[in-house]
Amino acid sequence: MSNTSKTHAEQGADDQLRNVLERLLESDEDITARAAVRHHPKINSASSMTRNDTRREMIAEYQARQAEFRRWRGKTVHRSNAATAKLLPEKDRRILELEAQVQLLTSSHLASIRSVGELGGFSRWAEFYAGYAAAQRVLGNDTFLATDKVRPLRADPDRT
Repeated sequence: MSNTSKTHAEQGADDQLRNVLERLLESDEDITARAAVRHHPKINSASSMTRNDTRREMIAEYQARQAEFRRWRGKTVHRSNAATAKLLPEKDRRILELEAQVQLLTSSHLASIRSVGELGGFSRWAEFYAGYAAAQRVLGNDTFLATDKVRPLRADPDRT
């Protein structure tokens, strides 16, 4: 067997393992190497899971996800279903409120940045944020290019 076909076979087994772990997570069955082997169509030994670094890490990742899921689910167990159902619309409203606030802040900041660019101070602003590639991606490259002609707000002979 060549290395390529072995790699493809291992990749297929790892993909199947991911599917098995997803099913275990969905059914809230304890995720262990033994449980994964019980459900895996090709791997028959738990040590085949624990000796392989990729598979061991995948199992650990899903165990962490399951622990987080159970922790969150445990928070709702202490409340009645009615109380939880009552909180959902409130939480949805809060999410919508926060999303609207983010939209407003984004729009106002973008307008401020563009006005600074139109007034000629944009090069300084761009220098300040030169190290922030994420800001450039969010604002868009067209924002960083002043396309309008700059004109003074007022002609003041006393200003130098």
